[in-house]
Amino acid sequence: MLLTPTFLRKTLAALGAPLLALLAQTSYSQAQPADTRIPAAVETALQRAKIPREAVSLLVVNVDGKTAPSLAWRTQQPMNPASVMKLVTTYAALDQLGPAFVWRTPVYLGGPVVDGALRGNLYIQGQGDPKLVLERLWLMLRRLQGMGVKVIVGDIVLDRSAFQLPAHDAAGFDNEPWRPYNASPDALLINYKAVAVNVAPDTGAGVARIQYDPPMFGMDNQQTLALAAPNSDCGDWRSKMQLDMANPQRIAFNGSYPASCGDKSWSIAPAQPERFAAKAIEGMWRELGGKLTGSAHDGTVPQGLQPAFQLESPALSEVVRDINKYSNNIMAQHVLLTLGMQRTGVTNYESARQSLAQWWTARLGNVEQPAVDNGAGLSRNASITANGLGRMLQSAWVSPVMPEFVSSMPIVGVDGTLRRSRSKFAGSAHLKTGTLRDSTALAGYVDGISGQRYVLVAMANHANATAARAAWDALVDWTAAQ
Repeated sequence: MLLTPTFLRKTLAALGAPLLALLAQTSYSQAQPADTRIPAAVETALQRAKIPREAVSLLVVNVDGKTAPSLAWRTQQPMNPASVMKLVTTYAALDQLGPAFVWRTPVYLGGPVVDGALRGNLYIQGQGDPKLVLERLWLMLRRLQGMGVKVIVGDIVLDRSAFQLPAHDAAGFDNEPWRPYNASPDALLINYKAVAVNVAPDTGAGVARIQYDPPMFGMDNQQTLALAAPNSDCGDWRSKMQLDMANPQRIAFNGSYPASCGDKSWSIAPAQPERFAAKAIEGMWRELGGKLTGSAHDGTVPQGLQPAFQLESPALSEVVRDINKYSNNIMAQHVLLTLGMQRTGVTNYESARQSLAQWWTARLGNVEQPAVDNGAGLSRNASITANGLGRMLQSAWVSPVMPEFVSSMPIVGVDGTLRRSRSKFAGSAHLKTGTLRDSTALAGYVDGISGQRYVLVAMANHANATAARAAWDALVDWTAAQ
């Protein structure tokens, strides 16, 4: 019989959770004792970074778990994995929802279309699509115009009621509310609640011209900025622009822009995020030449109204790739919330965490549970052990969704958040990175030159944790050289 990838995938799917749970509970520690000696190059790099060995957790083990770990240091200690927690969220989602899962955003017409005019409200109902970005919003509104709607004689009503979440303070995590990674989930998430500020120098006019996408209705954003002195270095051009967010209806700058930077783009989360969808959708509608007699605002879809069409998201496999390759926080949170929505019908963090905990037990048995918090790793309260994460990665390796899961991770020295890695073995590993002020982590799969494949987990929780990158590169090299 020919063992094709399709045959293997179907066979693993048929065996299902019992096999994966059994494999996960087969303790690799029952073999010969694990080596707890930290490799010399890794130890040296940690010392240079002034990170004590008691602040790190390290695991390197064969992907099949049949032999003792090559390295096991403080693997039972709960650690904050930063964005490496996204591996837990994305594997759980791929396993439960399937790689082809999609989100749908229905659009409703609240009246007849007569001579190019919709005689009634337009309703858009958010269902948690994490990738309703600028281009797809354009397609949605263009499709509406293709149905003959040029004028909306009424309002644009946005139904964001699918998510039941508490109020969010965008400044609460690090007092930088304008950074897109601090945006909160939203049932109708438009462009990650971020505006792309596109800057282009016009040396003839002596200014930098600024364009904003999506166009935000009702905002009076600054259109030009003075150029810096001739021959100014580009350097930290964002700081030189001196962002001013004092007025919630305006994105402004008090500095200058070096012409040597050329064209640049900067994503900014404007004030009043709860109004982002309304401003973006109305702004885009009017930009496309559409007319609106009313306004865009929150509301609910009337009962019994049937959708005119539904905008479909990219497949989960593509969404997971964006999450892990580029460490997108808000998309990861949406995926976690969707797990709760699909299992319980309730979309909040409590139901989402319960759903993930039940899945973890089904897949990994009594392996210590992670504290996933919001599922993205943008948290001071998230934690997982190297042992638990290592077991999960071994489980994922023999699961039907292994190809999608592994390919979603950055390739060392090639792309994503690892494109600038200084590892000597570029292309030899798929690994997820994670960084917070006092936490840094790395986890995934490494191909050894021997032909063996290894699970690698490295976490540091310390005030100097961000200096651990050289140590992680050394650990990847040590693993790949085996």
